[in-house]
Amino acid sequence: MNKLYIGNVSAEASAAELECVLRQWNLPHAGPVLLKSGYAFVDCPDEKSAMRAIDVLSGKVELHGKVLEVEHSVPKRQRSCKLQIRNIPPHLQWEVLDGLLAKYGTVESCEQVNTDTETAVVNVRYAAKDQARQALEKLNGFLMENYALKVSYIPDETAVAVDVGGAGGRRGFVPRGPARQGSPSLGMRPKPQSDIPLRMLVPTQFVGAIIGKEGATIRNITKQTHSKIDIHRKENSGASEKPITVHSTPEGCSAACRSIMEIMAKEALDTKLVPLKILAHNNFVGRLIGKEGRNLKKIEQETETKITISPLQDLTLYNPERVITVKGSIEACARAEEELQSNLIPGLNLNALGLFPGGAAGGVTPSMVSGPPAGPQPGYPSYGAQPESETVYLFIPALAVGAVIGKQGQHIKQLSRFAGASIKIAPADGTDTKQRMAIITGPPEAQFKAQGRIFGKLKEENFFGPKEEVKLEAHIKVPSSAAGRVIGKGGKTVNELQNLSSAEVVVPRDQTPDENDQVVVKISGHFYASQVAQRRIQEILSQVRRQQQPKPPPVFISSDFSLLFLFPLWLCAGSCILE
Repeated sequence: MNKLYIGNVSAEASAAELECVLRQWNLPHAGPVLLKSGYAFVDCPDEKSAMRAIDVLSGKVELHGKVLEVEHSVPKRQRSCKLQIRNIPPHLQWEVLDGLLAKYGTVESCEQVNTDTETAVVNVRYAAKDQARQALEKLNGFLMENYALKVSYIPDETAVAVDVGGAGGRRGFVPRGPARQGSPSLGMRPKPQSDIPLRMLVPTQFVGAIIGKEGATIRNITKQTHSKIDIHRKENSGASEKPITVHSTPEGCSAACRSIMEIMAKEALDTKLVPLKILAHNNFVGRLIGKEGRNLKKIEQETETKITISPLQDLTLYNPERVITVKGSIEACARAEEELQSNLIPGLNLNALGLFPGGAAGGVTPSMVSGPPAGPQPGYPSYGAQPESETVYLFIPALAVGAVIGKQGQHIKQLSRFAGASIKIAPADGTDTKQRMAIITGPPEAQFKAQGRIFGKLKEENFFGPKEEVKLEAHIKVPSSAAGRVIGKGGKTVNELQNLSSAEVVVPRDQTPDENDQVVVKISGHFYASQVAQRRIQEILSQVRRQQQPKPPPVFISSDFSLLFLFPLWLCAGSCILE
């Protein structure tokens, strides 16, 4: 159940009148309204109906001269780090909201909630309880573009798990529902969730069979595949296809996908195979296709399938996903799905960045929550000056500098706080320069967030056409001794890197190393292509650094099998003999 708290209830109001209000607005509820002095509680059957009740009633419906206030009912033990912020101005730029939230602490995730209202709703998780409490106190009622924000706690299951696992627990406290699979009470470690959920399109006529009688089929699939499956039945009312989202490990997503395909094949009335349709964000598609379509052709050949991708013209501002249609046997489509899903960005926890709402919450590394690193020196700083940080030089159109910096530097300051990175714009080389260099210093996650927002800002401000992808050049400084590793024998490594990422990667052969014995690697492409290339290059550099580290002192074994250790001299007061 999703329990709601109804506040500002008049002393003259009765429980029957509150139930009448719910019926009047077609708001389903389970059980009677529990009326107290000045407030009440009511259970809703699911989260969506609870959200709708909040949207429809809170601050809008009057009873006996008092305007009702409705929000999630959250016990004190669950008032941890999670907040819901409602009534966000519909045209507010997300950078502004990110900057506002960052004032009160480290935001681990910020997920937009789908509602029927004009204004936006987000669920926010802070790193600490006191940060969430301060944000609630400061932001509740805060005016933004004449909209008063409404902030409330939302249940935090993590907090419940801590209470249950404590010594003895709370007296008289009984947890709601059975223990979740993978919880400490079952003695199992939870299965890690994938960074990106699997999104599918299925014909509407098969949705009932996938759900099964009273939900039995879908429950069985989720249990067997250890996944969470959302069937978006109410999206695109009247459409011939409905989206399904699967949250699980890559193996769990693939197993759930196979089960759904088997059900559709069984339900199909004709002998034709039902094609598998996967939804993918447009920014990923370039990586899936590969340079000159080589990656996609390879997957088709290896899996014996036919794969097509919907055209760019089908995209809209509200629908950035493209449809990947896979035709073949169930076994072939299942293999193709595994290959397609594996072609995502390596080396980053995308879920922890809040880019894909609805998935399992990812962890946040210490480097993400630390303050921005010290800014680089003019020009290219020394490689490896900050072991946990990376420095990337991103070249943006000179005309876009003002938009990236913002009025009195506000936008770039907010962006720096949001990403946890140092971002500086280098001075122009001359009056007629067409590009300016943005120097970004921070750990991998900070690089991803900062660069992603810059790419997005250029698109938003129309520095690129509506159907044109934003492509920028990025430079990474590497030790000259490692340049050969990036190129590979006969250019093999750099060629594989270009095929993998769809980015253009160039290591100029005639470069003269700088005073720090470093050379530049140039990367050109759209955002995700550039990120894949940057990650792989950093992996190569990490391997080089590990190989250059001094090896630990050896351990010798004598002929009589006594162990002889090498100790530092300052540990040895005299000779040491072990028998």
